[in-house]
Amino acid sequence: MLIRDVETFVLKLSADEAYLGALRDGAAIGPEYTVREPWRSLYSARFETLLVKVTAEDGTSGWGEALAPVAPEVPAAIVDRLLRPVLRGMDARRPRPAWSALRDLMRERGHLVGHQADALAAVDIALWDLAGRLAGRPVSELLGGAFRGRVPVYVSGLPRTTDDERAALAAEWAGRGATAVKLHLGHGVEADLATVDAIRAAAPELRIALDAHWVYDVSAALRLADGLAARGGWFLEAPLAPEDVAGHAELVRHARLPVAVGEALRNRYEFGHWLDARALLLAQPDVARTGITEAMVVAELAAARHVPVAPHHSTGLAVALAAGLQVSAAVENLAAFEYQPTSVDVGQRILQQPLAVHPGAVELPAGPGLGVDVDEEAVRKLAEESGTV
Repeated sequence: MLIRDVETFVLKLSADEAYLGALRDGAAIGPEYTVREPWRSLYSARFETLLVKVTAEDGTSGWGEALAPVAPEVPAAIVDRLLRPVLRGMDARRPRPAWSALRDLMRERGHLVGHQADALAAVDIALWDLAGRLAGRPVSELLGGAFRGRVPVYVSGLPRTTDDERAALAAEWAGRGATAVKLHLGHGVEADLATVDAIRAAAPELRIALDAHWVYDVSAALRLADGLAARGGWFLEAPLAPEDVAGHAELVRHARLPVAVGEALRNRYEFGHWLDARALLLAQPDVARTGITEAMVVAELAAARHVPVAPHHSTGLAVALAAGLQVSAAVENLAAFEYQPTSVDVGQRILQQPLAVHPGAVELPAGPGLGVDVDEEAVRKLAEESGTV
């Protein structure tokens, strides 16, 4: 069974609330891409993504998605110009050999990361979905079997501008069955710990993790880690500059709670370097940036070093969500999967039937492939409304 065609769809979906809410001063993002200070990265007011559809000669299709929160046109062009011509005519039932061939196309030119990796991830997810549909089996089975039918999750982001509002939202999530939350902060050590204190007071039953969005130096991150550990914190994510392997290793040596890293890493070579340096104690591959093939390799590399995995998920829509759940089910040493409420709500627009998502755990979709059915008519309409077709 050969691959007949590959299509790309760039989506830019509006929502009542932007990813992670308004800016710190309460202002809205946009209309152009905006830096959310004190963080450095560009953000969009819309939920932007790239979907890829791979179709076999019998008409069976698989869907993939890249985590591309800004300028998804870039990885779309890579799929269209570089990957699609090679994919056509490949065996639709062999995602790993296809991944190997596609990865090597630009490897010697230094393109294993960035937009090239995002494009590869979307295609790889689509190939696994397609292979699963052709076999009539879920992706988790093709990966060797699921360790769990319910994937534990934590609520990521309390998108409010004051600690009182965040605390009230945390209590609401606890009342709905959440067991853990992750705060997106980096506003200064004392301010971050004050937010943690407010959450603990409002919802003492919740485990609390903190994403610092790469803003601190080593000394400040150590103070933050100490304060978070003293408060029974779960983990500290992305505390230092994303290139600072040595700094993260120093932090790991002295911190009294796990340091989590992974959303900026795309492949086994990057993760292997960080793991060998003992620069992280919780690995966070994002399946929509690594692909399924590479995510499973990363999980095994981490397992060999006794490091648990907590797959990252942020602005991705329902295809990325389903791929993350399939991988999370097939990973032996799983800590939890990231649940972004607004992203999940927006992302369900592209499905024929929505996934049932609980803030404490999510049932693994039971259908073939990724276990979800994409509404292609809705995707094409949304792509047109996004002004990208």
